[in-house]
Amino acid sequence: QVQLVEFGGRLVEPGSSLRLSCTTSGLTFSDHTMGWFRQAPGKEREFVATISGSGDSNYHATPIKGRFAATRDNAKSTVFLQMNYLRPEDTAVYYCAASDSRYIEIRSEEYHYWGQGTQVTVSS
Repeated sequence: QVQLVEFGGRLVEPGSSLRLSCTTSGLTFSDHTMGWFRQAPGKEREFVATISGSGDSNYHATPIKGRFAATRDNAKSTVFLQMNYLRPEDTAVYYCAASDSRYIEIRSEEYHYWGQGTQVTVSS
């Protein structure tokens, strides 16, 4: 059984940093591209970042480019999202997801396994 569990979301002030983790089980982790998505209240889920199975390739959405970075530790079957210079508009539930592809994917339809999400709130 495939499981993805996110950790690290909490309330932070604008300008702060936060690192989300997503641990997985039931997968041959390095065979799967991993992605991060987020959903803000009243909005549709949106793509944040993706990283290939090997970790050699990644892509980040424009609104967070230069502030967020997705990395992975294949030995620990874990993917991370480092978030710096957080803004109130980054407030959302953040989800990690696994694709059956080894290559970067930005469409949510390409992801077959999802975590339950972790809440990130940026507010003063």
